Amino acid sequence: MATPLHRTIAAELRHRIRSGNLAVGGSLPSESQLCEEFSASRGPVRQALATLRDEGVIGGGQGKRAVVLDTVPTQPFESFLSFTRRAELTGYSPGQKLQEIALRRPEPEIAAALQINPDDLAVQLVRLRLLDGRPAMLERMTYVESVGRPLISADLDAGSIYALLTEQGVDLHSARHTFDAVPANTLDAKLLDVPEGFPLLRERRLTTDSQGTPVEWSEDRYRSDTATVTVTNTRSSRTAML
Repeated sequence: MATPLHRTIAAELRHRIRSGNLAVGGSLPSESQLCEEFSASRGPVRQALATLRDEGVIGGGQGKRAVVLDTVPTQPFESFLSFTRRAELTGYSPGQKLQEIALRRPEPEIAAALQINPDDLAVQLVRLRLLDGRPAMLERMTYVESVGRPLISADLDAGSIYALLTEQGVDLHSARHTFDAVPANTLDAKLLDVPEGFPLLRERRLTTDSQGTPVEWSEDRYRSDTATVTVTNTRSSRTAML
């Protein structure tokens, strides 16, 4: 199936912004220029620009030429869980290589985080994630057995585990993310192609369903030269100032 034209236009503009060809504070080409460049009508062009506005990458509109506001798209809950979707939003080609998957008793601290008994089994996996074919992140994921068991027979080199679980009806409702820095251990160094002790950005994530029951614990370690974290806070007019 062919990619819709508005997505092609949005992806190309994201790439130009991320690469610096369109700098923060600079103006995008006019709608008429984009229509001519992409052999498109105004509909797909305006849809592409609306997508970038929704992501917080550009501003402007209502007769004003679009201006670049940021190089990093804001990410909804779905894409923040999915490395694959985050990579696509920022113009990279994602990839993955499963290293291991097993049904076993998790470490006591992980069992406690998942609120399961110490003797309960869980599905644990280690997977290397790639950006444009280069090692970028090593993920260590633990799922409660009822959620993770289907992953054992799935092709986890095919794409996003988040998308796979969602398609199977798994209720992934909220997640708590904790970021810090850690030195690369022996396994990290081998798979991420960095020296031991190399600084890595670590993300620990606890994902729960809509009832607040934990379903996943993940520890992801990113090469610090391939990852950044951007946090956008918005003040609601209804928020009380305490």
